[in-house]
Amino acid sequence: MKETSVLCLLFLISLLSCTTNQARLTVSPSSSQFFERDFVSLSCEEDDSSAGWTLRRNTSKLQRTQCGDGWGRWSGSSCSITVFQSDSGVYWCESREGAISNMVNLTVSGGSVILQSPVLPVMEGDDVTLLCQTKTTPSNLPAAFYKDGSLIRKQPTGHMTIQHVSRSDEGLYKCDISGHGESPSSWITVTGRPTTRVPPTTSTTPPSTSAPPPDSPHLVFRLVLHLVVFCPYFISTLLMVSLYRCRAKATAQSTHAEQGLAEDCSEIVAVTTEHQF
Repeated sequence: MKETSVLCLLFLISLLSCTTNQARLTVSPSSSQFFERDFVSLSCEEDDSSAGWTLRRNTSKLQRTQCGDGWGRWSGSSCSITVFQSDSGVYWCESREGAISNMVNLTVSGGSVILQSPVLPVMEGDDVTLLCQTKTTPSNLPAAFYKDGSLIRKQPTGHMTIQHVSRSDEGLYKCDISGHGESPSSWITVTGRPTTRVPPTTSTTPPSTSAPPPDSPHLVFRLVLHLVVFCPYFISTLLMVSLYRCRAKATAQSTHAEQGLAEDCSEIVAVTTEHQF
């Protein structure tokens, strides 16, 4: 009885695991900084549309507000918004069940210079290009690039490429164009390439009260993928074990009944024989 209960519990757990789904938040244009009045589209790329994913955000004024509730316009699985400084904050996708996607930090500048940098984590070994852009003039002006407050280099064309990035390239980046001003700072996250044996290490984020480490949802996503692959085999095994137990039990009961019937018949024959003689 206890073994049957354990099998049923494992079966239910596997079913619940199989229904887990995940969404991925993407930003278009792909940048972590924007000028005021720029048009931005944020999309929840979902594995299961029935999960009811929506977009939420935390800003300096309001927490966990939903797209369409006083800001943005929700359509399908995307939220469109014309941004202002008050729209700076942390954005993520959330399902009806409370599951969340990766989080992105968007900064809207009221100044005249922004740094176009990756909004999503970049993979170790990839090349990353940073662009220092002004609001009204061509974006190929000479610019100085900084990491964690220290000057990296000055570029005559306004863009800088970091080749074969590593974890040491993680940090806060900003740029400055002489005569136009300085951009806000943005954090660039570098993640390790996934392997078949070791899961990717959770990336480091700057101190923040609004967003957790951006790489942790990827670990959850990999776990979900393993569960989705494992579930059909696990459920099939449980069903086969259950059927085998039921069949063995039925066979045992049938054999026991037949033996009892044979013993009763033998007794009747013996009694009948004694009366005849």
